[in-house]
Amino acid sequence: MQQNAARSLPSVSVFSHLNAEKAPLYRAILGVFLEAKASFALHLRPADVRTALDTKALLDESDAGALDAALNQLCEWRNLEQDRDTADVATVEEFYRPRFLYQLTAEGEAAEHALAVFFETLVQPGELQATALADIRQYLGELAKLAENDTPDEAVAHRVLHLLTTRFEQLTGRAQTFLRSLQRTIDLHGITVEAFLSYKQALIEYLERFIGELVIATHEITERLTEIERHRIERLLEAAAQRDSIDVLEHEKAARLTEARSLWSARWAGFRGWFISDTGRSSQAEILRGRARAAIPALLSAVARINDRRITRSDRVADLQTLARWFAEAPSDRDAHRLWRAAFGLAPARHLRVDEETLAQREQAPVSAQASWLEAEPLRISPRVRQSERHALKGPARSVVDRSKEKELLARLARDEAEQIAAAQRRLAIGKRMRLSELGALASEAELDLFLDLLGEALAEKVDSGSEVVAHSTDGSLRIELEPIGDGTEAVIATSEGVFSGDDHYVTITCAFDESIETSPVTAVAADAV
Repeated sequence: MQQNAARSLPSVSVFSHLNAEKAPLYRAILGVFLEAKASFALHLRPADVRTALDTKALLDESDAGALDAALNQLCEWRNLEQDRDTADVATVEEFYRPRFLYQLTAEGEAAEHALAVFFETLVQPGELQATALADIRQYLGELAKLAENDTPDEAVAHRVLHLLTTRFEQLTGRAQTFLRSLQRTIDLHGITVEAFLSYKQALIEYLERFIGELVIATHEITERLTEIERHRIERLLEAAAQRDSIDVLEHEKAARLTEARSLWSARWAGFRGWFISDTGRSSQAEILRGRARAAIPALLSAVARINDRRITRSDRVADLQTLARWFAEAPSDRDAHRLWRAAFGLAPARHLRVDEETLAQREQAPVSAQASWLEAEPLRISPRVRQSERHALKGPARSVVDRSKEKELLARLARDEAEQIAAAQRRLAIGKRMRLSELGALASEAELDLFLDLLGEALAEKVDSGSEVVAHSTDGSLRIELEPIGDGTEAVIATSEGVFSGDDHYVTITCAFDESIETSPVTAVAADAV
């Protein structure tokens, strides 16, 4: 109980030296202890530490007590602990003279490992690792062979699962870092326009290549995961847990074994959820693919915005930058004030209306721009301005542009599109169960688009190659049921854009609503547009 309480409330004072005044000296001392621990030297005397620091020129020889003070301070922060040094003691006086051996505490060693991970993460490059997907498929193939055995080899199972976990963590960590840097690139944060334009094409090709690899790898990994779980993955996880706790002391073995079982089960659940979707939850692979696909049009939009700025130079940012440059180049303050009045028009309100009628009066009695409203003559405003805030326009009324021909053209186009969609729905939604190879030719572009929409939604719902799926079109008007045949036949469909081919399936396409095809949502929207 005391050990569990100590673990639940760890000391965080081991990080206090990072913000201390002598932080470089503290970091150097702890680095000496880390190097000594790597050489299996557990204890160090102050003389050993001083010798190592002298080689790095980090300790002032004139300050003899600086090292002792630093070691004592690190002991107070629990980075180090000290023991009495009784070696080579010849007299009682030497025995009672305080001499200590120093070593890293468990908290101090954990803090150093945490800092190493922290600094490594900061410099770790972000990337979409297609090679990691290939390695994961290879490790899953090895696990599938192990799962077929009634008594899998614990050492091999532990090694493969450990390699799989490490590669998977690298894949997810690097992908998150890459997406974070990609968003900064899209927003042009911390990157110049020239640098962005120089490598944007390579970045788009990089994203497209990884998306293709991810689609293929996700399908194969899903099938292998299903195969492994069919052969009881629990045996492999139990073998890995037994391997983790094999060298533990006997009285701690039961607790360590339970902890290892829970850890490997959580790892496998997280790994499985990354590639396989559940009801109401998309897999992380689908989310990553969606983010990568969305980044491509975002990059193209950023390029378009940059080109628009270079060509038109009419955006507010460019205008304000140009105006700022003019202000900086103004020869005097008087010229800068003139530029301000010309750019923003913030002259006194008395100068807003000066016509021929008041020009003579102003010449006889001019009013300074600095005159107060209390002292100057009042400005006469027409009663019409007070009522409607506008003056009556002189001259004939403006002619109204006749847009009837354009409206008729838009109505005809909308009507034609609605008729094409309705015809395609009537062509496909016959409610009959048939093979894809019996569907016949798709002569129009509307039929091809509707067919690909339905087929794409159905394939996106498939978990494995042998499952039956039910999906709806993007607008929800049609319902498709897709069943695998499994006889190895291939469906070949002639379309207006070429020949479509793939594995043959049983397909049933019906209208998702009780109304007829003529009043389906797509046709109704088109009718509203007309």
